Amino acid sequence: MSLRINDIAPDFTAQTTQGELKFHDWIGDQWAVLFSHPKDFTPVCTTELGYMAKIEPEFTKRNAKLIGLSVDPVDNHHRWAADIEETQGHLPKYPMIGDHDLNVAKLYNMLPADIEGTSEGRTAATNATVRSVFIVGPDKRIKLMLTYPMTTGRNFDEILRVLDSMQLTAKHKVATPVNWKQGDDVIIAGSVSDEDAKTLFPAGWKAPKPYLRITKQPS
Repeated sequence: MSLRINDIAPDFTAQTTQGELKFHDWIGDQWAVLFSHPKDFTPVCTTELGYMAKIEPEFTKRNAKLIGLSVDPVDNHHRWAADIEETQGHLPKYPMIGDHDLNVAKLYNMLPADIEGTSEGRTAATNATVRSVFIVGPDKRIKLMLTYPMTTGRNFDEILRVLDSMQLTAKHKVATPVNWKQGDDVIIAGSVSDEDAKTLFPAGWKAPKPYLRITKQPS
């Protein structure tokens, strides 16, 4: 199954470290960050899960929920969580999906749909593409997709930055420029005429080119 930005995120029911959940119901009217891992007890992923546990309050401030996934049974996740707390200093409190039957990995195009069997006997190398991040909006549509190689730890501060941008641009008719951070200037959306921009952005803007109108970030 091919997925693109703005597609409806595939719904599923799965067992997690916090019991069974139905994904769309679990999201509710919030944002969700689904991040996947190719195998439990792998070194890079251990650091990632610990860091996400540390910064989870930042996502909570942004009305966003975290959910992890690993292609292993839930029982393994509980044992792995103890290692994560011991080595990283933070215990994951967000749910972790046990994708033993590979169902979610296939739904989200992280593994080919025709792969047979379960996670039994599979290695991190054979699951290498299960290393993705999906941000899903309250409308249940996919807003972002990223896939990393196994040897490169993901930058979850960047996921926070992107979430800030998407929430800002969903509310105001602006876009964010390269390397934008909270409080930086933004770009007036191309769909806004100059006449309408005078009402929407009464403080004005700078326009080094007619198509590049820079203004203060809306509050």
